[in-house]
Amino acid sequence: MAHDGQDLTLGSVILPDLLTLTGEAVPPVESILETAREKVREMVVQDGRVSGDLVEEFQFAAHGLAWLATYVESLRQMQHWAEKLTAEGTFGEVEQLIHQIAFGEYLSQIHGGIQMNQGEVVRLADMGVHQDDRRRMLTPTVDRLMQEANHPGARTRLVQLMEERQAEVTVGRTGLDEELEMIRDQFRRYAVDRVIPHAHDWHLKDQLIPMEIIEELAEMGVFGLTIPEEFGGLGLSKASMCVVSEELSRGYIGVGSLATRSEIAAELVIAGGTQAQKEHWLPKLASGEILPTAVFTEPNTGSDLGSLRTKGVKDANGDWILNGNKTWITHAARTHVMTVLARTVPDTDDYKGLSMFLAEKTPGTDAQPFVDPGLSGGEIEVLGYRGMKEYTVNFDDFKVKGDNLLGGEEGKGFKQLMETFESARIQTAARAIGVAQSAMDVGLQYAIDRKQFGKSLIRFPRVSGKLAMMAVEIMIARQLTYFSAREKDEGRRCDLEAGMAKLLGARVAWAAADNALQIHGGNGFALEYGISRILCDARILNIFEGAAEIQAQVIARRLLA
Repeated sequence: MAHDGQDLTLGSVILPDLLTLTGEAVPPVESILETAREKVREMVVQDGRVSGDLVEEFQFAAHGLAWLATYVESLRQMQHWAEKLTAEGTFGEVEQLIHQIAFGEYLSQIHGGIQMNQGEVVRLADMGVHQDDRRRMLTPTVDRLMQEANHPGARTRLVQLMEERQAEVTVGRTGLDEELEMIRDQFRRYAVDRVIPHAHDWHLKDQLIPMEIIEELAEMGVFGLTIPEEFGGLGLSKASMCVVSEELSRGYIGVGSLATRSEIAAELVIAGGTQAQKEHWLPKLASGEILPTAVFTEPNTGSDLGSLRTKGVKDANGDWILNGNKTWITHAARTHVMTVLARTVPDTDDYKGLSMFLAEKTPGTDAQPFVDPGLSGGEIEVLGYRGMKEYTVNFDDFKVKGDNLLGGEEGKGFKQLMETFESARIQTAARAIGVAQSAMDVGLQYAIDRKQFGKSLIRFPRVSGKLAMMAVEIMIARQLTYFSAREKDEGRRCDLEAGMAKLLGARVAWAAADNALQIHGGNGFALEYGISRILCDARILNIFEGAAEIQAQVIARRLLA
């Protein structure tokens, strides 16, 4: 094995027959996942059914199972990626190093403990997996990959190649087709030219993203990316949405998130709207003529949407009158329509009483965010994710047209919302990849430029090691996200896969931002450096679109059902 400072060649750091080795390592981890699933099921099944109380009592084990399943699926998708590139003749040195390090690291974590976050490590024993079962996972191939795949020489060589190839858009080939990579290049160029030079100033001044940017994105088709062509959209795939979200979020998460509300609103209308609602709303959403905002969360409910208290009552004219309070409403001021979840069925206190509304409003300004009768609220000051701003929204006899009840049916709101979660979480995973990539970008550049003790920071193994693991985990999260997008595009249920992508992507983004700031040292703590913004932006990813704990809970319930 080569040491730091030596001339590292392909043969010295990459294991022979790598693809065969990693392929042989997948069945043993699939087997340990099935064993863990059986053991956790024994903990939480009562009278033949999964008990919610027992899942809560054994929450650490259940959430650990979710993370284990996420890791196993990640390795499957990395193997799929490597085999695809090999078949195309594009599995080069960078890709082999990423693949090898990924298997070495994730196999070691599966066996020794998976990092759910900085303070929580879940081990197989926590899921009831006995020592004999754990030993069976350690086949000669798995043991070899754990011992040899993620070694310092491999990480150093990967970072050498990253330093040499800074002009490349991503570290390693993504496995997407040429058309999608052309879309990536287009939006990367846009972000470099129109977003990155201004993003930090927008953040520091807590400014709304200029309308000029929104208009340019509308012209590029961002708001109608996946809306069917018959309704004025581009009719592209969820994979295209991932690429666009990645590159815009790499510039600034606020810009990358502008289309999220349009994606949610369009999904709601496509899945649950009447034909008249589709014909009215979708073309306007696609063109950016109207900007939507999602109005779901309430002050005392958080993720418990079944407990929402905002009420809608039909008046004598057939219109709806809304009363209640909402919070954490993104981009609420400048938007034209709110997708509002409210309780309309009397004497209910669960999901079945909720309905969804397409509530029209007048766009406001920074100084006066809400101008319609019956509508008020204020800004919530936040650490990051600032370009659209967060608001409280209060309804006080606010009128919504009778025709704007989504689908024309009461009590369907929660089901309609659930149908959007797959796309929303895929898109959030893609945003997380973009944020992680931006952290790696600035961390790599700083490590090259900054000199200490007579050499660049990048020459120190613990600095280069951080950068290598950023590149590896970004690719892992990317492949898991693309897999969930492919499943969605094929019309298959993918709430499990989308949840896994979001769960892992959010952790990867936070780790990348934290480590990139560490590379900056004290300068990273200074507001003038962009990494301070990226760190704040990365933190929200583990909270919105389903907090990490809720995400793990949902995944676990699916696995155990």
